Amino acid sequence: MKRRSITMTDGLTADKVTRSDGCPTSMSLPRPRDSIRSCALSMDQIPDLHSPMSPISESPSSPAYSTVTRVHAAPAAPSATALPASPVARRSSEPQLCSGSALKTHGEPDKGPHTSPSHTLCKASPSPSLSSYSDPDSGHYCQLQPPVRGSREWAAAEASSRQARSYGEKLKELSENGAPEGDWGKTFTVPIVEVTSSFNPATFQSLLIPRDNRPLEVGLLRKVKELLSEVDARTLARHVTKVDCLVARILGVTKEMQTLMGVRWGMELLTLPHGRQLRLDLLERFHTMSIMLAVDILGCTGSAEERAALLHKTIQLAAELRGTMGNMFSFAAVMGALDMAQISRLEQTWVTLRQRHTEGAILYEKKLKPFLKSLNEGKEGPPLSNTTFPHVLPLITLLECDSAPPEGPEPWGSTEHGVEVVLAHLEAARMVAHHGGLYHTNAEVKLQGFQARPELLEVFSTEFQMRLLWGSQGASSSQARRYEKFDKVLTALSHKLEPAVRSSEL
Repeated sequence: MKRRSITMTDGLTADKVTRSDGCPTSMSLPRPRDSIRSCALSMDQIPDLHSPMSPISESPSSPAYSTVTRVHAAPAAPSATALPASPVARRSSEPQLCSGSALKTHGEPDKGPHTSPSHTLCKASPSPSLSSYSDPDSGHYCQLQPPVRGSREWAAAEASSRQARSYGEKLKELSENGAPEGDWGKTFTVPIVEVTSSFNPATFQSLLIPRDNRPLEVGLLRKVKELLSEVDARTLARHVTKVDCLVARILGVTKEMQTLMGVRWGMELLTLPHGRQLRLDLLERFHTMSIMLAVDILGCTGSAEERAALLHKTIQLAAELRGTMGNMFSFAAVMGALDMAQISRLEQTWVTLRQRHTEGAILYEKKLKPFLKSLNEGKEGPPLSNTTFPHVLPLITLLECDSAPPEGPEPWGSTEHGVEVVLAHLEAARMVAHHGGLYHTNAEVKLQGFQARPELLEVFSTEFQMRLLWGSQGASSSQARRYEKFDKVLTALSHKLEPAVRSSEL
């Protein structure tokens, strides 16, 4: 006869509970029938515990079920051996956790229909306390009473936590003590922290610039203007993108470079502490590119129609970089040149652009400028499948705020939602680092079969632009000094083209 009801009470009795053959029995009921009735819990009762009417609401995966074993009542012996009493007296109808020694009492373990490996192979603690639900492999998983500091359980938990060290701690130990024996240690190499720029104008071998040149040589400026006018905007965008991807280590990354960087792609490196030099080089390239394009426009001393045509082609270049090539880095650089105060003040040139190249003016005002504003505020971006170089300028400016040259108010400083903008760019940094391989693949696809002209690649290289703008000697001076002086040069060129109207002449 099986009992189908379980009384869950906390009342204690004075009767001593003893166990015989792994099953608690009462000393006053030595007969087999009564012994079976007083058995704590049978494996046949477990399905009843899962019914909605059962007072036990634990799931089958609960630790309490992993230590319940099916026991068999044996005929009462003339003299029963009394076992030590439990610390807490129990009623005969309450479930009790049986020790691991009771798993196998007589012969082989039970092969009944309810026997499962989870019931027969686990080792239960002889103590009925809740802190005894433990697994030698996974540790405590139901520990309502934390171990006391200094106890044996506390020492064991501390030793386990020391063994589970983080990956960063292992890397730190490897960098300090060297690589241990083993395949993983042998393949690990501490990344190199770069301290010098990858741009070296002094040793730059040029096809167009002589060994020693002065800043803004007229013949060299004319040659650059001719090269830029010989090809269309899409071809220029391809040349710019190829040089950008090489500088940012999206393309042309060898296994040796990956080992020295510690990562696979440059987009991962610029988000890491030891990628500071790459961030500084990208800032240098961004501002140098903007200044060179501004010089190309302001150096056009012809009529307003010629400058308007040059403005139109520059707008087309920005559109190609954004749409066809997915190069947000140089797109922002070109837009930065068009938005310079020295160019935006040329009212006559912009009026001529709206009259002669209306579609270009509408494209610039209605599409390109709002799109760049959304990029800077972290609201919009191009699809990943079309991106070769993501918009990392705000991120680089945030990480190198002490070294970035001032170029007007930051997007997070001129809006009411500045904190949200900063968080958006920091969150985008994770995506940039994660999709470095995708940018590499997109760049290879877009530049597949492209036959570049060496002269145009040189024009868009940063060393060439530094030599063109500041000469062979000035290119090696400090960045802040170079930018400060050239800002005055651009202002002088702008006022030479369209002198400021005095208030007395109005």
